[in-house]
Amino acid sequence: MRRISARAVRAAAGSAVVVSLLAAATGCGGGTSSDGGSNRSPKTLTYWASNQGPNIEADKKILEPELRKFEKQTGIKVKLEVVPWSDLLNRIMTAATSGQGPDVLNIGNTWSASLQATGALMPWDEASFGKIGGRDRFVESALGSTGARGQDPAAVPLYSMSYALYYNKKMFADAGVAKPPATWDELVATGKKLSKDGKWALGAEGSNLSNNIHQVFVLGKQHGADFFDAQGRPDFTSDGAVKAVKQYVDFMAKDKIIAPGNAEYAQNQSLSDFAKGRTAMVLWQAAASTFTSQGMADEDWGVAPVPVASGAPGQGTAVNSMVAGINMAVFKNTRNADGAMKFVKFMTSDEEQRILCSTYGSIPPVKAAQSDPAFDRPELKVLRETLGASAQALPQVPNESQFETVVGTAVKNLFATAAGGGAVTEESVKAELAKAQQQMPQS
Repeated sequence: MRRISARAVRAAAGSAVVVSLLAAATGCGGGTSSDGGSNRSPKTLTYWASNQGPNIEADKKILEPELRKFEKQTGIKVKLEVVPWSDLLNRIMTAATSGQGPDVLNIGNTWSASLQATGALMPWDEASFGKIGGRDRFVESALGSTGARGQDPAAVPLYSMSYALYYNKKMFADAGVAKPPATWDELVATGKKLSKDGKWALGAEGSNLSNNIHQVFVLGKQHGADFFDAQGRPDFTSDGAVKAVKQYVDFMAKDKIIAPGNAEYAQNQSLSDFAKGRTAMVLWQAAASTFTSQGMADEDWGVAPVPVASGAPGQGTAVNSMVAGINMAVFKNTRNADGAMKFVKFMTSDEEQRILCSTYGSIPPVKAAQSDPAFDRPELKVLRETLGASAQALPQVPNESQFETVVGTAVKNLFATAAGGGAVTEESVKAELAKAQQQMPQS
């Protein structure tokens, strides 16, 4: 079995673009050209992979040997394109409406219900799952981010992740801090000890809309807010939602444990600051290889569960992560449906899950693959336990990607206010969230 020694990591998702995802796609076309094969003789597939590693070239080096392995097994050649996160959603929507898209593609799992609503993706009914070994092969929390409840999933889980708190051991020791914070009050108290001499306690990506949503969603759950009501309508101005957003922005505005410059971060600069010893903590998904690529030794950092308000992480108001990850989807009108299904089966096989997830530092959503010793490292143990016990999927509603855009932008605007020394009050937070809600479809 070929093992890849590098441990690449998923770069944070770039900001989603504002698109209307309610209208049905006019042409959910498959990407295989007329000479690329058919269900009778599938010779070629096109595959859009998301940028999971430090850069696109790293992804190609990781994926291309696996694709050649698939070609040797099946005779099907896979044409690979690694798409940056900042472009991916827009590319998918353009493909859905133009009819010119790939056969198989990766999607951010938070987009599943939004893309499901376009009709562009093949639904995964029991028969389809049967072709790849069955639905019960997959971790239930990962399946929770594959589409709206009551409908066949729009995709299958490929790489799963959750959030953890990474901390700099030396900076903690120098400040006399014995252990990572387990509650938010502890994080703020610890943060004030660490934020001195030009260094800061906590990193943030204030201009990264998706990352903003990931953080305030978790805080929202801890404050009893869902951001959508039971009918799937936006509910951004509830007391819990306002408190969640204010708590997050207050780490900069009030508590002074996030550097004002982080308000402009959107390209993983907070990870660079952490690796260079300028920031003592960061909330992130599977960050190990990014730290390694920037010269930080594994023994220099530790990992712990994301804090909660009180007690231990769990469900309800003790949720401490969204269900992060990547799903794999098939375009509904692909001319190579049989070949596409074989490729999804290959990529979600026990062997490939062990290889790819250990390489990317993610958690296999395939249960059998999790038993591999590669996933017993301290970092991945925390991420795996969080995924199974205390993570929750973002709202599986058709307007989810617009939610990321408009509320993510509201948080970005509030960080900009805080960075400029302006006041961030409950009233100003509620006003920003009200503006965001007005931009959402109300039905």
